[in-house]
Amino acid sequence: MNDTQKLVHDLSEQVSRLVKDELRLARMELTEKGKHARFGAGLFGAAGTVAFLGGATLVAAVVMLLALVLPGWAAAAIVAGVLLIAAAVLGLTGKNQVKRAAPPVPEETIASVKADIDMVKERARR
Repeated sequence: MNDTQKLVHDLSEQVSRLVKDELRLARMELTEKGKHARFGAGLFGAAGTVAFLGGATLVAAVVMLLALVLPGWAAAAIVAGVLLIAAAVLGLTGKNQVKRAAPPVPEETIASVKADIDMVKERARR
């Protein structure tokens, strides 16, 4: 096997290994982004549930107030306020998690592949 054939053979093996490594990296990166998206979506669901409970409690407070039931409405209003604050915190946290997952593109892998291509081009020029 002459030097040129050996170089081509080595290059072929290295490119194959590099492609496999880059695909593995892309898979890991997309898996991580998927975890953030799922977690964020779950927090959005929790925020909706807590907001619904807060709204239901506010309705109960208004009903109790209108019915002129004494201290019960104040307690219901306090509980509703706490639930709505919790919904806001969950919603903002969910939004941040979804934002971290978008766009679902393996950006680090793409940058790494571009760097690899540039390195191969540079070596080919020599």
